[in-house]
Amino acid sequence: MKIYDSVGGRVGLLLSSLVFSVTCSCSDPEPSPGGNGNSDQFETTPEQFPVAAGVIDEASGMAASASMPGYLWTIQDSGQPNSLYLISKDGKSIKQYNVPGSNNHDWEEVAVGPGPDNGVSYVYIADIGNNNQPVTSTNTIYRIPEIIGIDGSFNQNALQKITFSYPDGARDAEALIVDPVTKDIFVLSKEMQNTNIYRLAYPQSANDVTVAEKIGTVPGVALATAGSISKDGGEIVVRTYLAVYYWKRSTGETVGQTLVKSANKTLIVALEPQGEAICFENENKGFYTLSEKGNAASVSLNFYKRK
Repeated sequence: MKIYDSVGGRVGLLLSSLVFSVTCSCSDPEPSPGGNGNSDQFETTPEQFPVAAGVIDEASGMAASASMPGYLWTIQDSGQPNSLYLISKDGKSIKQYNVPGSNNHDWEEVAVGPGPDNGVSYVYIADIGNNNQPVTSTNTIYRIPEIIGIDGSFNQNALQKITFSYPDGARDAEALIVDPVTKDIFVLSKEMQNTNIYRLAYPQSANDVTVAEKIGTVPGVALATAGSISKDGGEIVVRTYLAVYYWKRSTGETVGQTLVKSANKTLIVALEPQGEAICFENENKGFYTLSEKGNAASVSLNFYKRK
């Protein structure tokens, strides 16, 4: 995908060795009275785990596996296979799984969360990008039960296709969040201004085209490339090429009500060649980021430990 500056021109790829510090234009609000009670402090220098080049050079989304502790799911965007990749948290093991019955127009995000069957963990694959092509009138989110062992395979008969359109015209998007509390799906558009929030309420139809509900906009966030919500639903992060924004969700608050407020804080993270993936660690010990390789020789899986 292209990276744009504030006036829409293409800029060069960023060097992963640099560190970028961002401060909110607004003062940090007091911690939310609800949420999960976890600290909102994270290490600013990540643990880095090298990822061998040549397998997942176009990583565009990431989610922690619920059924296989110690592993993360990632995907690649358009032009790459319609596959999920299981990567170990030390970056040393990568295994590819075809998702039969799916098509990779421009996969931009992956999430793990609940779904129609109680007690079953589902993988959500968001085919919501445009890869610099004319945006499509509808978009697809694939939902399929997560395999329960590294030797498993995905069952085409269990694949569901959630097809939706936007209420205000076609959009490019790269960030998706599945609320573990309500099972609602939220899509964040990728735009220079007014990052829009769209909701697909549970239960989502796997037969008809659903018109997403526009909830509002995310203040101060432009060019959102990924999002993640903690397993308990109490914390949300949204990343761009340059920053990671963090929210604590108050008790009784919806994801949409959280995201229309300014982020609690902007986290200090290392710059990556083309950062398009983020996810919370399954036990809320921190969060991971991953980048497309771009023009770099290779990338690392980065872990930011909670303090």
